[in-house]
Amino acid sequence: MEVTIPILILAIPLFMFLLLGLCGMKMSHKLAGTLGTLGMGTVLVLSYLTAFKYFFSGAPEFINAAGERLQYLVFDQTWLQFYDKLAIKLGFLLDPISAMMLVVITTISFMVHLYSMGYMRDHHGVYEHGFQRFYAFLSLFSFSMLGLVVATNIFQMYIFWELVGASSYLLIGFYYVKPSAVSASKKAFIVTRFADLGFLIGILVLSFYTGTFNFTELTSVPVEGIAGVTQVNEGTAAAVRSIFENSAAPMFMGASVLTWALVLIFMGGMGKSAMMPLHIWLPDAMEGPTPVSALIHAATMVVAGVYLVARLFPLYLMEESALEIITVVGALTAFYAAMVACVQVDIKRVLAFSTISQIAFMMVSLGVARPEVHEGLGYMASMFHLFTHAMFKALLFLGAGALIHAIGSNDYTAMHGLRKYMPITHWTFLIGCLAIAGIIPFSGFFSKDEILSSCVGYSWVAYAWMSLVAGMTAFYMFRLYYLIFWWKDHKVHEGHHAPHDQPWTMSLPLIILAAVSCVAGFIPFGNLVTWNGHPYDFMAHFDWSVATVSLIIALLGIGLATVMYRKENALPEKFRNALPALWTWCYHRFYWDELYMFITHKIIFNSICRPLAWFDRHIIDGTMDSFATVTNKASDAIKPLQSGQIQMYVWYYLVGALALGFITVLCLI
Repeated sequence: MEVTIPILILAIPLFMFLLLGLCGMKMSHKLAGTLGTLGMGTVLVLSYLTAFKYFFSGAPEFINAAGERLQYLVFDQTWLQFYDKLAIKLGFLLDPISAMMLVVITTISFMVHLYSMGYMRDHHGVYEHGFQRFYAFLSLFSFSMLGLVVATNIFQMYIFWELVGASSYLLIGFYYVKPSAVSASKKAFIVTRFADLGFLIGILVLSFYTGTFNFTELTSVPVEGIAGVTQVNEGTAAAVRSIFENSAAPMFMGASVLTWALVLIFMGGMGKSAMMPLHIWLPDAMEGPTPVSALIHAATMVVAGVYLVARLFPLYLMEESALEIITVVGALTAFYAAMVACVQVDIKRVLAFSTISQIAFMMVSLGVARPEVHEGLGYMASMFHLFTHAMFKALLFLGAGALIHAIGSNDYTAMHGLRKYMPITHWTFLIGCLAIAGIIPFSGFFSKDEILSSCVGYSWVAYAWMSLVAGMTAFYMFRLYYLIFWWKDHKVHEGHHAPHDQPWTMSLPLIILAAVSCVAGFIPFGNLVTWNGHPYDFMAHFDWSVATVSLIIALLGIGLATVMYRKENALPEKFRNALPALWTWCYHRFYWDELYMFITHKIIFNSICRPLAWFDRHIIDGTMDSFATVTNKASDAIKPLQSGQIQMYVWYYLVGALALGFITVLCLI
C-alpha cells in the first residue's frame, strides 16, 4: 500500500488544528466551521478507502492463503533509538481492529463537525473566538485518536494516548467561564493521569523484559495461530516466550511480572474507559458541549481502553488472572452504572452512565473470550459492539443536543411531550433507544446477543449477570424516552417559541446515524474482525435460544418503563417511596464523589499534605532561614575589621603573623 493516503489521514487533522488554532481568529465562524468539516470529510473518505482496500481487496499483504487477515506495516520510522534492540518508532499499522477504528472515528468525528455548525453557532460574548477554537480542538482530538489506533508500538500509542487526554481536557473545559466546566475538565485530566501512570509503568515493565515495544512482535509470538508479520526478531521471540513459559520467570508478590505488567496496562484502560473506581470523571465531563459528549464520551475516547486490551489480547490470553480481573471489573461497573442511570434527571448524565455500562459490556466480552469458547467469540463480539454502540450512542447524544438546543435545559422535567414538536429528533432518538435496548433488527440486538452468547460459553453466572444489566438498559433508556417525548403535554410558556427540529446541519447527522443503527447489525463482522484473523461466520453459529431470552428480557424492561412512564401516574413516586434509601444512593451515584473528596481533602490534604507543608515551611525553610540569619549576624560581627584604617590593617597583619609563628613553633616542638 502506498504511504500517501495513510500519511494524509494523520496530517490533515493536524494541519486543520494548526490552521484554525493560529489563524482562526481572522476567520468568520462559517469559514472556520466549513474548513474544519471539509478537512474531516476528506479524512473520512481517505479512511473509508483505506479500510475498504484492507478488508476487500484480497491483496496478499493483507490476507494469507488460509484466509487470515494479517497485520500490515504501512510505514514505521525510528524516532528514538535507546540501543540496538529497543527503539521507539512512529508508524501506521493496519489490521482488522485498526481499520475498523478508522471507520468509527472518522464517521463520528465528521458527523460531530457537521452537527456543530448548527449547535455551536450561537456562542458569542465571552466566547469571542470560541467557534474557531472549538473546531481547532476537534481536529486535535481527531488527530490524537487516529494516531492512537494506528500506532505500531505501545509507546507510540502512549504518546497519542496522552494527546487524547490533553485534547479532551480542552474540549470538556470549553465553556471556561463556567466553574463547573473548569472543574470537570481538571477532574477528567487528573483522574486519567493517575490511571496513565499505571499504564506507563506497565509499558516499561513489559518492554524491559521483552526488549520491544512493537505490537507485531508482542502479539505474534506467544499464541500459535495468531496472524501477524512473519519477520519477528528471534531474540525478541525468546524473551517473550520466557515470560510466558519459563517457570523461573521473574515474580513479584506472588504474581508473574507479565501479570503485573498487563494489569497495570489495563489500569490505563480503566481510566480512559471510566471503569470503577476510576469512573468519576465521565459524568462530570457532560459539562462540555453536547457534540463533545458525542465525540469523546460515546464513540472514541472512552473506547480507547477497550481497544488497548484488544490490541494486546494475545498477551492477555496467556494470563488467565488478568482476564478475570477485566471480567470482574467490567461486570461490576456495568451493573453499577445501569443502577445509577435508572434515577438520573439530567438526560446527558443518563447517557453518560449508559456509556459507562456499555463500555463495561465490551470489557466483559473481552474478559470471557477464550479460543476454546466459540473460537474466541467474545473478542469479535466486543469489537462488534464497539462499532454498533459508537453509532447509536452518538445518535443519542446528538439527539440530546438537539433537545437541549430547543429547550435550553438538560433536565427532562423541562421537556415532556416533545414528539409532536420535534418529529425528526423523536424518531431518530427512538431508533437509538431500540438499538441500545437490543431489539431486533436494530444493530444493538446482534452485537449484544453475541456478547451474551460468549458469556454463556464462559459461565452461566456471567450470562445471568449481564442479562440483568441488559434488561436494566432497556428500562432506563425507555424511561428517558417516555419522559422526554411522552409523559404529559409540553407547555409552551408565553413569549417563548414552540420547540422545533433543528436545521439540516443538526438533523442530517441524526438521520444518517439512525439509518446506520438500523442496518449495521447485518454487516458480516465476523468475516472481518476476529481474534486470530481467521473469518468467523457468527450468523451461522447464531444462538437463537440466547437471542430469544435476551429479547424477552429487553421487552420486559421496555414494558416496565412503558407502564411507569408513558403517561403521568403515581407509580414512579411509589417505587421511590418504597425504596427511598436505594433511590437516594443511586441518585447520588453511591457517593463515589464524596468518597474521593473525603480521601483527597480529609486524608491526603489535611492529614498528609498539611503536616508535610508545615514541616517544609517551619523545619526545612526554618533551617535554611537560620543559616541565613547566622551568616548575617556573623557578617555584622566582623564588619569592624574592615574599617578603612591602614593602621588597624597593619595591626591585624602583625597579630596574625605572630599567631601563625606561634602555632608553627608549637607544631615543631
